[in-house]
Amino acid sequence: MTKGRRSPHVAKVRLALAAAALVGIAALLRTCASAPLPAGPALAVQLPPATPPAGMTLHRLPTGFVHRRAASAYRGGSFFEERNSAVIAALIAHPRGDLLIDTGFGRDIDAQFQRLPLAFRLVTTYERALPAVEQLRAAGYEPNELRILLTHAHWDHTSGLADFPTTPVLITREERRFVDEGGVRTVVARSTSAVHYEEYDFEGGPYLGYPKSHDLYGDGAIVVVPAPGHTPGSVIVFVSLPAGKRYAFIGDLAWQREGVVEREERPWIWRLAVDSDEAKVRDGLVHLSALSAQFQEITIVPAHDARGFADLPLLQP
Repeated sequence: MTKGRRSPHVAKVRLALAAAALVGIAALLRTCASAPLPAGPALAVQLPPATPPAGMTLHRLPTGFVHRRAASAYRGGSFFEERNSAVIAALIAHPRGDLLIDTGFGRDIDAQFQRLPLAFRLVTTYERALPAVEQLRAAGYEPNELRILLTHAHWDHTSGLADFPTTPVLITREERRFVDEGGVRTVVARSTSAVHYEEYDFEGGPYLGYPKSHDLYGDGAIVVVPAPGHTPGSVIVFVSLPAGKRYAFIGDLAWQREGVVEREERPWIWRLAVDSDEAKVRDGLVHLSALSAQFQEITIVPAHDARGFADLPLLQP
């Protein structure tokens, strides 16, 4: 063979590999295209009564964000639209005991991030803000028997657990098991030592079409329902305020509002990476979409969509 010339066979192999790569990329892109889930039937439920106490308040504690594009958050999202993934905790002040929904990024987030898989770190960049514990301190917050309630146990929801070493952490039995057995998906929670977990059960009856519930204080102000799929023990937290405002903190059932109102699930590659049960996530999105359409007074709050937190005040001194 003349030096520098390629054999026809090598050229054909390279052409075939290039064609296969293009076909694979095209197939992957198709999984990012809009594909709304079928709409569910109207729900035969009524808005449950709630009697939140006069002193109850709700605040947002933004702790940072992950750089993302809309296309990575829901099917049909644009690859050209920046849609950063907010990382926000929510503080509920209740006369019978305060509650922090998730923790957001904690003080040790940089070291914790290095525990995550290399492939994930290569496609993920984040910016940190003031951790929730520092925001509470800066505001002069005096906790009233503070507890943490996890929507689920992924890294960006549990990073701050280490900052609250003596604070009880409410978690479902299924999610507590997931912490121990979830592999890299729960490595941050599992590597945090001396967490004081408190498991709770869903002893209450149906709530807004969910088969069972847990009314934290028996006044309808904070009601937790099971919403498995993203993780085995994921939950939704319904919050009712004294002025009549209602919120549904849905964790990562959807990353952005479009996942609920447009019934657009995550692209396939992200479902594969982060969801424990795709079918249950789909069922959860369809149910929540019907619920949102029927009760528009409930603000749907995906954990990573800053729009859902927009009307919640920051914690001030």
